[in-house]
Amino acid sequence: MTDDGFLQHRIASPVQKMPKTYWVQVEGNISASAIAALSAGVMLKDRCTRPAKACAMEEPALWPRVPPVRWRDSIPTSWLELIITEGRNRQVRRMTAAVGFPTLRLIRYRIGSWSLEGLEPGDYRRIRINLPAALPSGNRPAFARPAKLPKRIRKSRRGSRGR
Repeated sequence: MTDDGFLQHRIASPVQKMPKTYWVQVEGNISASAIAALSAGVMLKDRCTRPAKACAMEEPALWPRVPPVRWRDSIPTSWLELIITEGRNRQVRRMTAAVGFPTLRLIRYRIGSWSLEGLEPGDYRRIRINLPAALPSGNRPAFARPAKLPKRIRKSRRGSRGR
C-alpha cells in the first residue's frame, strides 16, 4: 500500500484503531447468530477479539478469482461485510471459522477512508497524505530504532556481558 514507514505504522498499528473493512465470502448461509457473535467479539485460541461490525450483504460485482473459489452445488455461499479495528494474523479467517462459516474469499475493501471503489485489478491511485515532515524532538515513534551508540561505548558494553 505504501513505502512510507511512518504512514504504514499509522495504518497497521493496533494502537491507532484504524477501521479495516473486509468483504468475506463464507461457506453456507450466514446466520443471524453468527453475525451477532462476530459483532460481540469471538474467542480465538490466543484471546477474544474486539467487537466487529458485521452484516450480511448481497454478492458484490467483483473481478473473477483465479483460481476460482471451490464450487459445490449442495453447499451455498454467502457474503458479509466485516469491519475490524485490530489486525491480528489471519484474524478474519479465524473469526469466521470460529462461528462455523469458513472463509472462501476475502477482500480488504477499505482501510480508514481509502477504498477500492472505482479501481480495476492492477490499477492504483496516488493520494497525497498530509503528515508532519519531521517529528518534534523527543517524540520518536515507538517503532523507531534508537540511535547507534558510539563505538567506544559498544565495546565497553560487550565486556560487561561476560565475554
